[in-house]
Amino acid sequence: MTAALGTMPSSPFDLNNALRLTARGDRIALRSIYDAEASRMLGVAMRLLRRRALAEEAVHDTFVQVWQKAASFDPARGEGRTWLYAILRNRALNILRGETRTDLTEDFESMGLEAPGEDAEALVVRLSDASALRRCLERLEPLRRKAVLLAYVEGLSHGELAGRLGVPLGTMKS
Repeated sequence: MTAALGTMPSSPFDLNNALRLTARGDRIALRSIYDAEASRMLGVAMRLLRRRALAEEAVHDTFVQVWQKAASFDPARGEGRTWLYAILRNRALNILRGETRTDLTEDFESMGLEAPGEDAEALVVRLSDASALRRCLERLEPLRRKAVLLAYVEGLSHGELAGRLGVPLGTMKS
């Protein structure tokens, strides 16, 4: 470890001390926490969230919170690892709760939520004939192609797509 870590020993890793240094604004200490724990944290988040992108988001958000709230860590109340993984678990649960709040609706057009621009199929036609993306999209069955295009072009969520296309939410997510 570098001299910037002060009293932080190079082996074994002292997470409690790294958190203390992070609370003082030591970015190198935060990086050392990341290096020591991020891969394990990603594994825990993957078990909770079952999707890599969401797990990575949870780990990222956890490190943002660690940077902002390291001063609230109290070694007298418990180990640094317990504190760190509690933040991760809470963030993962919040992500899961956010996904379950997705409401399905059957008719977006009557709610005025239909995008005023081109429909998804018209966008495929506009792609260049030589475009690899167009060739890939054309290989998909029409319903799947429409779902992909609506998700990426209009930014619809799983729940919105399920409602618009008339399929169950679980089917849309898979």
